[in-house]
Amino acid sequence: MRRPRTDWLSAAAARLRSRVRLPRTRAGRRRAVRLLVAAAVLALLPATWVRLAGDPRVRSEADVPAEPVAVVFGAGLWQGRPSPYLAHRLDAAARLYAAGKVRVLLVTGDNSRTSYDEPGAMRAYLTAHGVPRDRIVVDDAGFDTWDSCSRARRVFGVDRAVLVSQGFHIRRALALCAAAGIDAYGVGVDEPHDVTWLAGGAREMLADGKAVLDMTVRPDPRFLGPHENGVARALTTPDGRR
Repeated sequence: MRRPRTDWLSAAAARLRSRVRLPRTRAGRRRAVRLLVAAAVLALLPATWVRLAGDPRVRSEADVPAEPVAVVFGAGLWQGRPSPYLAHRLDAAARLYAAGKVRVLLVTGDNSRTSYDEPGAMRAYLTAHGVPRDRIVVDDAGFDTWDSCSRARRVFGVDRAVLVSQGFHIRRALALCAAAGIDAYGVGVDEPHDVTWLAGGAREMLADGKAVLDMTVRPDPRFLGPHENGVARALTTPDGRR
């Protein structure tokens, strides 16, 4: 016969108490508190570093300086089309282009398999929203933020840019692109602070640790590949705007 759920929980709690011994002395409790505080501080150090590195370069769409290129980071597809967050990034990039803030858009995302073409979907969305196709350059191997930044510099020759992402991600993108050698400003797209936003912020706390490692070690991207002149060619081609 199965024991009631409450009995099972009580037994599990008793086993846990028997294995975890709390300090019995006041000095022992103080040491435990200090250790917990030290662990919390160490856990927050990467996020603090990333924020301090990226925060001075965050701008609004209206205030961001004009730069040759906007780098738009992928944010997933829904049934082959940009997710709402990705669509909002692309809308912001299209507005920057229309305002003459940037001349070329580098869209970077995951195209590691034929059934999932994130940068291709990004380009299709932008052309449908008024950006000429020859103003859009595709990076098929932007598997994460560091890869996108490193490839933008090393493969596409981008050394100055406006980065476009959501607010919870833009500081990490700025810090990583600076480490990759790109002088960049960032536009953080506003979103309602709903469950998706909170989940994104929590994910950033975890991703900041890897970001600090990438900023320190500066590894090769997962796929480097040969130099591509798509950005340089687009910048030297008249875009026809008046």
